[in-house]
Amino acid sequence: MFKPLLRQLSLALFLVTSAVASVVSAEVIDLKPGHPVDYVVKEGDTLWGISQKFLDDAWLWPEIWQINEQIGNPHLIYPGDVIGLVYMGDQVKITIKERAVEVPKELGPIKLMPSARISAITSAIPPIPMSAISSFMTNSRIVKSKVLKNSPYVVAGDDNRLLAGGGGRVYARGFRVDEPQNSYGLFRKGQVFVDPDTSEVLGMEAREIAAAKVTSWDGDVATLKLASSREEVMVGDRLLSTDERLVIANFMPSAPKEEISGRMIAVLGGVTQIGQYNVVVLNQGKRDGLEEGNVLAIYKEGKIIIDRVTRSKVKLPAERAGLLMVFRSFEKVSYGLILRAKRPLTVGDAVRNP
Repeated sequence: MFKPLLRQLSLALFLVTSAVASVVSAEVIDLKPGHPVDYVVKEGDTLWGISQKFLDDAWLWPEIWQINEQIGNPHLIYPGDVIGLVYMGDQVKITIKERAVEVPKELGPIKLMPSARISAITSAIPPIPMSAISSFMTNSRIVKSKVLKNSPYVVAGDDNRLLAGGGGRVYARGFRVDEPQNSYGLFRKGQVFVDPDTSEVLGMEAREIAAAKVTSWDGDVATLKLASSREEVMVGDRLLSTDERLVIANFMPSAPKEEISGRMIAVLGGVTQIGQYNVVVLNQGKRDGLEEGNVLAIYKEGKIIIDRVTRSKVKLPAERAGLLMVFRSFEKVSYGLILRAKRPLTVGDAVRNP
């Protein structure tokens, strides 16, 4: 039998996805009332969603995760795996209790206990909904204004057209001598982000509208074939080298190492109301200590009321209203995904350490 549902859990040594060991502090975590004993992972699940079934603070799941070294890729969870609680002395951990494997259809589905190294065939479930952030992982970036201003630009389309789409050709010039490459992204100026508290210009959003490959050169003019396009390419659109950054999909939730005090300064994706799984821009970045995977609490400013006794104005304390995870960090700003919203959120709401 399991002990009471609200049993306090001591944190222990755990391994992050990079297989680097890290010791956690001796805090305690509450299991969620009504948590399941076991849970069978399904297609479409995320680690965040599963963690919410066991913990009130789902972002703390790595700190009570028990690695099963007998399983191939023990950090990954697959559909069909059985997740549940195990007792290790006076500690309770969440672990993979059974690992699902695929077998020939004629034999039917089977499950093996983790007594041998098993490599699952199906795709591992992601920590957070990747569909909500995939376009922001690869199709946009934050740059200094002068980066776009000084980059090569489209001078004409095929047959001197002003617009071009996927499969068409465009001509560009303005390349530096040491710059020519085989592949480029075509970008258009987006929002300029300004810190609401200091008025510092934090950067400009460069929206990728197409990808192209150079097919030939004639002097300083390059001919490019559009490999793909999300919008029609126009004269004046800028070329930036292909972003070779590694897209990290397996985020490990963690608290920032530095003290963070910032704001949500914009919401992306053409929406006006901020809720769960919306992408927001923060006025904090790498220089402030924010890293990909960091979780932040969202606070709404307290209202200003009149003290009826003293007749003076009083500002009420800020109230915690949600959680977000940073999934891409630039020098001065970051992109974050709203994971929980207890009430409607707005641009300007504060973000702090969880």
